[in-house]
Amino acid sequence: METTSLHKNDADEDDENVKQLEQCSSIYLLLQECLVNSNRNWKACQKEVQDLKACNERRQQNAKRNKN
Repeated sequence: METTSLHKNDADEDDENVKQLEQCSSIYLLLQECLVNSNRNWKACQKEVQDLKACNERRQQNAKRNKN
């Protein structure tokens, strides 16, 4: 029983982390899918890595603009 609740908590934490990515969450999920499909081969998923990096940079720039 404890193992099941432990895994559920991990899944809930993952969901919360994805939500924090806001508009980048779909790109993050694509990266996760690519990594699963490529047996965790980061080189095979460079497009998704670059897309996520660019999205996060845009999100940070927008956050700075909105503060001012």
